[in-house]
Amino acid sequence: MVARGYKSGMLNPKNPNLAGAMASSNGGLKADFDDLVSTLRAYVKQETLGPIRGLGRYLGFGLAGTACFAVAEVFLVLGVVRVLQSTNSVFQGNLGFVPYLAGFATCVAFISLTIFVLKRDQKRHANE
Repeated sequence: MVARGYKSGMLNPKNPNLAGAMASSNGGLKADFDDLVSTLRAYVKQETLGPIRGLGRYLGFGLAGTACFAVAEVFLVLGVVRVLQSTNSVFQGNLGFVPYLAGFATCVAFISLTIFVLKRDQKRHANE
């Protein structure tokens, strides 16, 4: 059985009029190539630029939050040191280092809390 398109000459490789039949019906090979390029360009923009913009927004809010917490921690540590220095007469003289030790302990507590939260977040994402 002979294919229908072959009888009409569509699949006949010896017919010079049919070379690029699809391209000529759509406006030529150059038009097809231009359509391909524009489609690829639109796809790349959709699949890369959109997520990158979303990631930039996510990182921007994350960095702003981190900066706010860092400033708050500095003020909290300074507050702890200042309160211990000014309210207690016990921490004067030989024990003058104790308020600074308490400030250091506050910093260590914040760092440990941060590490704990990051590890917990890693485990949560590992289970997903």
